[in-house]
Amino acid sequence: MTDIISLAGVKKSFTRGKEQLDVLRGLDLTIKEGSFEALMGPSGSGKSTLLNLIAGLDQPTAGTVTVAGANVGGMNEGQRAAWRAQNIGFVFQTYNLMPVLTAVENVELPLLLAKLPSSERRKRAEIALRVVGLEDRAGHLPRQLSGGQEQRVTIARAIVADPKIIVADEPTGDLDRESANDILKLLERLQSEFKKTIVMVTHDPAAAERAQIVHHLDKGVLAAAVKNGHGQAAAS
Repeated sequence: MTDIISLAGVKKSFTRGKEQLDVLRGLDLTIKEGSFEALMGPSGSGKSTLLNLIAGLDQPTAGTVTVAGANVGGMNEGQRAAWRAQNIGFVFQTYNLMPVLTAVENVELPLLLAKLPSSERRKRAEIALRVVGLEDRAGHLPRQLSGGQEQRVTIARAIVADPKIIVADEPTGDLDRESANDILKLLERLQSEFKKTIVMVTHDPAAAERAQIVHHLDKGVLAAAVKNGHGQAAAS
């Protein structure tokens, strides 16, 4: 498998008043195409910052971020937005669904930027809902769904444009254990059956066990990656 994500010498700093806060400190990371990998670490360790760099939501202070063959760190904001639309699907702890839209309308949202007829957008959204097992809830509003079902709609929205990579930031954080297990099984299926590369931030060891490789961050530095027994990917 080839590397789909490669970070070299990546630093990320923020300025707070007159103080500089160094969040990532010369970090190197590679992730193989089609793998399911997790990022863990204490609060403030830089997990979400790292995920944002991989997803093209932010730029490094130093170093290179190469994702899906593109130098994401070297793009301007408009270029990164266009690149994200083609390559990245997002799943967050908070579902970020539009409350006035039905499930299928929420899933369609990423396709509004594409030059597709409305019938094609609807068809693709319905297929995505079928993949996550919610075709029978297409006409429901978010308030009519359980938390687990809302997160499934979020995942359907993440995959509707057929991205190469899914970034998931605490995707089970607001769910009970049964619903969390269902979401993790779905992520595993997206990786194994649909060959998506999945990068998941989690604080939950039970969730991290579902990934093939777990990367531990502490104070902006990566420790050695831990390979779970069921995975096929190689540690970076």
